Amino acid sequence: MDRPLKIGITCYPSLGGSGVVATELGKLLAEKGHEIHFITHSVPFRLGKFQRNIYYHEVEVTDYYVFRYPPYDLSLASKMHQVAQLQQLDLLHVHYAVPHALCAYLAKQMSGDRLKVVTTLHGTDITVLAQDESLKDLIRFGIQNSDAVTAVSGDLIRETRELLDIARPIELTYNFVDKRVYYPRDVSDMRADYAEPGEKILMHISNFRPVKRACDVVDIFARVNEKTKAKLLLVGEGPDLPKIQAKIDAMGLSHRVCYLGKQDDVAQVISLADLMLLPSEKESFGLVALEAMACGVPTIGSAAGGIPELVLNGKTGFLSAIGNTAEMAENALRLLTDEKLYAEFREACLTRARTEFCNDKITAQYENIYYKVLGIPKELELPVCLAP
Repeated sequence: MDRPLKIGITCYPSLGGSGVVATELGKLLAEKGHEIHFITHSVPFRLGKFQRNIYYHEVEVTDYYVFRYPPYDLSLASKMHQVAQLQQLDLLHVHYAVPHALCAYLAKQMSGDRLKVVTTLHGTDITVLAQDESLKDLIRFGIQNSDAVTAVSGDLIRETRELLDIARPIELTYNFVDKRVYYPRDVSDMRADYAEPGEKILMHISNFRPVKRACDVVDIFARVNEKTKAKLLLVGEGPDLPKIQAKIDAMGLSHRVCYLGKQDDVAQVISLADLMLLPSEKESFGLVALEAMACGVPTIGSAAGGIPELVLNGKTGFLSAIGNTAEMAENALRLLTDEKLYAEFREACLTRARTEFCNDKITAQYENIYYKVLGIPKELELPVCLAP
């Protein structure tokens, strides 16, 4: 490895795929000897206990009475600059264009243009915010003025170019899972708490927002349950959850559904499932499907956004048109009632997660990008990922 780097990382620290990936990336980089400084308004929830080479810097927002709204963006830019100067950071790696790339640009200007900025696009900054004409120019500016830009799927790159007329290079860098954490767990003793012998377990994990189409999850489950006894485990919280609960009650399925709320040890929970349901209408990558894949759990979902780049239809899961819950249920039943087919899918899931989306490979890709923007052209050899 070339010289260790000093890297500032800014992300949304609460629950969400981008925060998970940013935090896990920081931890992996720290393990490799780089010095990582998280600059956020609260401790990233996946950061956990004290770890070597990792530091946290809290962004405090002024409550000066003249400001109608707390100026978080300015406070973040100022904190980025302060940390960069004090710690002599080499670069800032920010996750999401708005507001993080814009704040990093300000910090770079305050630092005399020495600081480099790497921006990773995760999805909603493009698929949602870039639809707003009042924000398009800001998002475009943040992307154009980053020293390097990455995106978590080819579909997100395509949409970024179409919506914002972006011609600059955007490097495809998929999300990843740490193979030391995400693997099939032995949960035979726990499974009895949720399902009777012979019953199947279907699972959905999300923030229960409309884009996740959680009502479709219930429709799929209801169709499956008519043909084979099953349980549905719902993991997470969000605005649509009360509506989902009402729908489940109205369909007389409440005795077959368990609400697990937010869970920290996701791999342990996913290992309980036979299938993961992901019928989203928009999904820039689909981190939940990757986490399930790494635990040997096939996904039944929609062919939306970046999901087809992750889930190989007919090999590691089945994908259908958005809203086609009848076909999704049929595909679920195919896997649940054919032990040989299910075993083939399960093995394909494990192999794909450990080779194409493993932590060693993706971390090395990011290191290549860092060294390139710093003017160190040497390419790191991408490791071959093997089973843990």
